[in-house]
Amino acid sequence: MREILIVGGGYAGFYTAWGLEKKLRRGEARVTVVDPRPYMTYQPFLPEVVAGSVEARHAAVSLRRHLHRTRLIAGTVTEIRNSARTVTVRPETGPDFDLHYDVLVVTAGAVTRTFPIPGLSDQAYGLKHVEEAVAIRDRLLTSFDRAATLPRGPERRKLLTVTVIGGGFSGVEGFGELLALATALLKHYPEIDAGELAFHLIEARDRILPEVTDRPGEWVVRSLEKRGARVHLNTQLVSAQDGRVVLSDGEEYDSGLIVWTAGNASNPIVHNHTDLPVDERGLLTVRADLRVGTDTEVVPDVWAAGDDASVPDLAAGRPDARTVPNAQHAVRQGKRLAKNILASLRGRPTKDYVHHSLGVVATLGLGRGIFQYRRLVIKGFPAWLMHRGYHVLAVPSWERKIRVFAVWATAAFYGRDIVSLVSVQHPREAFVSSGAPRRSEEPKDAVAG
Repeated sequence: MREILIVGGGYAGFYTAWGLEKKLRRGEARVTVVDPRPYMTYQPFLPEVVAGSVEARHAAVSLRRHLHRTRLIAGTVTEIRNSARTVTVRPETGPDFDLHYDVLVVTAGAVTRTFPIPGLSDQAYGLKHVEEAVAIRDRLLTSFDRAATLPRGPERRKLLTVTVIGGGFSGVEGFGELLALATALLKHYPEIDAGELAFHLIEARDRILPEVTDRPGEWVVRSLEKRGARVHLNTQLVSAQDGRVVLSDGEEYDSGLIVWTAGNASNPIVHNHTDLPVDERGLLTVRADLRVGTDTEVVPDVWAAGDDASVPDLAAGRPDARTVPNAQHAVRQGKRLAKNILASLRGRPTKDYVHHSLGVVATLGLGRGIFQYRRLVIKGFPAWLMHRGYHVLAVPSWERKIRVFAVWATAAFYGRDIVSLVSVQHPREAFVSSGAPRRSEEPKDAVAG
């Protein structure tokens, strides 16, 4: 039996394994997925998790629930040695160990790109995982609770100031949903005025949402500013020490919540710890059929897809075009990858990955969105409905679709939940502080021998 090893259980890895499970004959091959998390994160839902419009668990798709015939290993691949057909795995507990394979699939996914900005690692949250989205939401809700008890002044102003760095889809959607949540909270906090809220979106380039054309991007900026936000273009973060935001244009202010969404970087395992060919960006060199290699030289039995792969974009019509790192491509690459691996195992020809974009759609907060397909642009409530409709259909499994739709339907009648569960980040704190006897203490009511 051949060993198919998939490094990473994100979009591309999950759909590759799922597709192989459905089509592999009994005894034809064994599939193994290595990933530190036991679930695949449906990242387009993270902004709505931030806003409380989607439950956190519903944005995570359990690997074990859907991959019944796949061996799942909770760990991180730290090195790929294709010359020996071996990877090194670092599990959650215990020593590192090696796994051997016959077919390798690299879908490790990208990591958040950061820079050595003072205070950034201490103050900022990312927006790439469910845990981060939940923490951002709880931080905002807790800030409202604290601000409501304080008199007007610097400390209260800091708590009600939010800064998001990065004007791509993740940043703009997260920013729009945070702004919508904060605005909705005002009716529950009569102590706080709308004028006290300060929302800043920081973008180093001269425009946001590079996936849309100029005019729709400008409309998004105007829409956010009409809602009271400030959009800083051609501006970079210089420092965030102790929550003091310093911008490259000289502006300074205190911010109680800082979110970093300024792009992705190649996974270190691909960039630094493999003998597979990579390009100047640290991405795996991939052919149009998703094999690792070039048109003239292929690496046998090694495949790649997703954010770590430099996949030719045949639909673009330019020889140097590469697919952009988004969920739309990763999902479809995973499905094509499963079919091509099966074809290769059975001695049949593979097919190139070709996908013509279905357009781009983004949420800007409850009831607001933007959609563009070529010259067609739809704004506002219809675009928001299209965003929700597309993603509830795209999230894997009917079980997840129904759960997400049920939460949306409930919120339509009762509104979003505004309970903060920030205490779950320190679950033993209440127990420890409640006076539980320490190991060195005798309980007062203890009965002698």
